Amino acid sequence: MLFNSYEFIFLFLPITLFAFFFLSRLKFLKLATFVLVAASLVFYSYWDYRYIPLLIGSILFNYKIGKMIENSPRQWLLVIGLTVNIGLLSFFKYTCFFLYSCNSLLSTSLPIPEIVMPIGISFFTFTQIAYLVDAYRGETKGYDLLSYSLFVTFFPHLIAGPILYHKDMIPQFRSTSHFTFSHENMARGLVLFGLGLFKKVLIADKLSVLAGPVFDRPEVATFLDAWGGALAYTFQLYFDFSGYTDMALGIGLMLNVSLPINFNSPYRATSIIDFWKRWHITLSTFLKKYLYIPLGGNRCGEARKTFNVMVTMLLGGLWHGAGWTFVIWGGLHGVYVLINHGWRKLDIPMPLILGRTLTFIAVVFAWVFFRAQSVSDAIVLVRAMFGGNGFVLPQQNAHFLRFFGGLGIEFANVQKVATLEKIALLLGLYLIVLHIKENQDMLGYLRPRWWTAVGAGIFVAVTILSINKVTEFLYFQF
Repeated sequence: MLFNSYEFIFLFLPITLFAFFFLSRLKFLKLATFVLVAASLVFYSYWDYRYIPLLIGSILFNYKIGKMIENSPRQWLLVIGLTVNIGLLSFFKYTCFFLYSCNSLLSTSLPIPEIVMPIGISFFTFTQIAYLVDAYRGETKGYDLLSYSLFVTFFPHLIAGPILYHKDMIPQFRSTSHFTFSHENMARGLVLFGLGLFKKVLIADKLSVLAGPVFDRPEVATFLDAWGGALAYTFQLYFDFSGYTDMALGIGLMLNVSLPINFNSPYRATSIIDFWKRWHITLSTFLKKYLYIPLGGNRCGEARKTFNVMVTMLLGGLWHGAGWTFVIWGGLHGVYVLINHGWRKLDIPMPLILGRTLTFIAVVFAWVFFRAQSVSDAIVLVRAMFGGNGFVLPQQNAHFLRFFGGLGIEFANVQKVATLEKIALLLGLYLIVLHIKENQDMLGYLRPRWWTAVGAGIFVAVTILSINKVTEFLYFQF
């Protein structure tokens, strides 16, 4: 079930909210919590009910192991818990990738089974891995099974994040305010949900029309095509992920739950390190706290630090998808981070505009590998971005750019994305994301006035009526 579908907006969400607050008003608090757990399982089963036993089994196993670790923090218990979680994730997500890579690299003919990856497995697995590690560190506090189950399955985060942490969420699920209907939180949540829906339906989905043709046929892309497609995907992913984040935060607010901020204007970053403090913040936190620092972080010399950074970013790339394109994407960001650290050591101030521009270009370049269907397609498109397929301008703009003919630049009927008007539109989007605040920040300006309610209602209604095709959020595939 998708947040941007009619069945979610008009059936699932209102029924869930009504049932939860009705039972809460009657003081049936455990039953109200159970309703949220049940609703989350229904939400998950909408994709494929066959994986419900896997999700429930994962919850029961990790809860039991976590309790055992709390009572007796032995390392072998933690190893068992981590092995089972990583083993399941690896089986469903990486088995086919491993076998395919073996066949390609070693010229073998190993059979490749048909394994359908359970949706959201990366998110609920990482959430529970963090819980087990924290239990071993003595940071968990004797949670009951019902609260723990809601922590793992809470439907606003279950499919595409954010990655949740027990110390942030379970106390909220137990608090009195969670069960008390709040007109203010409901209004703020609805507005935030509507703004996120707007980003998804009226911006991200429209940009996919520009990005798709270029990545589907990179071999015919010219210089302008390649940059247009790369920029289109850069902003499609931005507004898609930002829209999902806003909608998830909005649903949480409706239920008086504050989900962690997972997105904070990443294209305003002035360095790659700054970018990773703004993009998928909960994943960055997880990788730093549960991988980079345990590996030694920056405490064991430059060589070890370089190794730790690359391992962390390569595994971060592989987490996003089972493919060499994701590994290369993670590796590129690892190199970027190391260059960033090296520049800091020089102690030379980077001008704001230059730092922001270089960071953005580096991110766009890496997104090509993230989006491409294969490494070879990505290389072809990167080659076109550097002029390897020639500098061809669209015939539509020839009457404006006649003087380029003397420079050996051709005019042709190239892909639709390559009109200068659309390139200008994409660059205009960059200026917008540089200056506009994130929706969660803009909520601070929301005031309870009748004209605010009317305006928000019209805005949300127009956005909902604009849904003519239900599309998945890009992070659903991870």
